[in-house]
Amino acid sequence: MTAPLTTDRKIKLALVGCGNIAKKHLAAIEQFPNDLELAAVCDKTQENLDAFMQNRQLEGFVEYDDLLTAKIADAVILCSPSGLHAKQAIQAAENGYHVICEKPMATRWPDALEMLRVCEKNEKHLFVSKQNRFNPTIQCLKKAIDDNRFGKLYHVNCNVYWTRPQAYYDQSPWRGTWDFDGGALMNQASHYVDLLYYLFGPVKKIQAMGATLARDIEAEDTIVLNLQWANGALGSMNVTMLTYPKNFEGSMTIIGEKGTVKLGGLAVNEISHWEFADKREEDSNIEHVSQQTTAAYGFGHPRLYQNIINVFRGTEDPLIDGREGLKSMELLIAAYRSAKDNSTISLPLEV
Repeated sequence: MTAPLTTDRKIKLALVGCGNIAKKHLAAIEQFPNDLELAAVCDKTQENLDAFMQNRQLEGFVEYDDLLTAKIADAVILCSPSGLHAKQAIQAAENGYHVICEKPMATRWPDALEMLRVCEKNEKHLFVSKQNRFNPTIQCLKKAIDDNRFGKLYHVNCNVYWTRPQAYYDQSPWRGTWDFDGGALMNQASHYVDLLYYLFGPVKKIQAMGATLARDIEAEDTIVLNLQWANGALGSMNVTMLTYPKNFEGSMTIIGEKGTVKLGGLAVNEISHWEFADKREEDSNIEHVSQQTTAAYGFGHPRLYQNIINVFRGTEDPLIDGREGLKSMELLIAAYRSAKDNSTISLPLEV
């Protein structure tokens, strides 16, 4: 357990980037009025900044350097374009701030390693937002795996059939670029890649093929993966942002020696099949775990912030720190290397 950082006051936060995901962080922060205070917000576009600050008592900054110099927060929340995360996290840690980073940690493997190194050198926490791990359906599946209800795992399939029209990418020049965003896998399906590690353990080998079939962007709008886990299981992942006419499915099917499960819905938020050789009383209520959702973000941001509070108070260790965040980052980078080189990539990656 880490030593408490503050126990006698609210934890002050500064939010960087006023896009859609920032609203999820704000909503989660507002659930903990006795422990958290959003003290400042930063966005390079004054219009976005003004809109976010409306009816809120916040300090506003257009320049990130000015925010850091102000010293009015304990931690910064990076909701900025992914390609800026590493530089901003490094600056924050070097200036005495803890870091809460949206997915993915970075767009390049060396950048992710460096942001972790600098945070650890400066003894600053690096929390990575992998909030979908906390969704009730995922937690039920995780418990079944940890309880060995599947026996030997044979096969895993994951589908992310969503849509992002050209107008989505045209909103900002950084969207769909390799340097600042990545494509369908790194951006939209990043949480699913994380679940492949979180649920089923380290991946041994990965093969990928990606293409830009319909959108006018640098990165891919469609990609397919073949995977082999260290435990011997095989699997696949299919991702596209071209589904007509709207987001269709975020699903995961798991086949094991003694069990078959499928999570479906828009964002693995529904348990559509749950069958094991060992029958348990808890199985009769499994349908009540499913959640209706209109968003792919899941419902886990409050649990993420509860952990952050507990870490600051010294009552809990970080659940998803920088080293944990690197696990899914490694899978993303391996998939892109495989697609680029038309090769099979073995893990772990060389530093």
